[in-house]
Amino acid sequence: MLRINISFLQYIESLANSKEYADRIILQTYKPKDFLLHQGDPVTKIIVINQGITKCFITEENGKEYIPEFLGTGEIMGEIEVIGKKNCLASVEAISEVTAYVIPVSVFNELLKTNITFANALLEVEALRVYHTSQKASFQQLYTVEHALEKLLELQEKQELKLTKEDIASYLGITTRTLNRALKKISEEEL
Repeated sequence: MLRINISFLQYIESLANSKEYADRIILQTYKPKDFLLHQGDPVTKIIVINQGITKCFITEENGKEYIPEFLGTGEIMGEIEVIGKKNCLASVEAISEVTAYVIPVSVFNELLKTNITFANALLEVEALRVYHTSQKASFQQLYTVEHALEKLLELQEKQELKLTKEDIASYLGITTRTLNRALKKISEEEL
């Protein structure tokens, strides 16, 4: 549910603290509800979360939101769009206070072309992302909404996240009405 990548963060921190990149990779703070990226906008920066939690969401033409992931420490955003030369696929909003390393696109492209360690680290990040996305998709297809909701509520409690009903429904890809029915069913089964 909440993706983190400590080893990638450590690598980005080492770059940010190096002589070559100290003034080019900047640590920035975002307050809850601040947007780090906006769906449809051109990408001007790559962001790696140092601390805090964000939600990554796609708003469909009908106005409904879908949350593919919640991103935490060490997670990167904006890189897929830069590599693919596309505008932002999703919006990213801070849920808690977030500190993040901001890498200008020019620096990102330079690192990608000239630094094999960076390119390999990024490749590992993308492989993990595909792996986790596949896991989530199969889980949502193979299990009932109630089962998925129970697992999500367990993870939410374990990770001490406070999510709204709307966010939970958007993450599960269901309506809040369906979520309320599932919550009621789970509550009745517990009695």
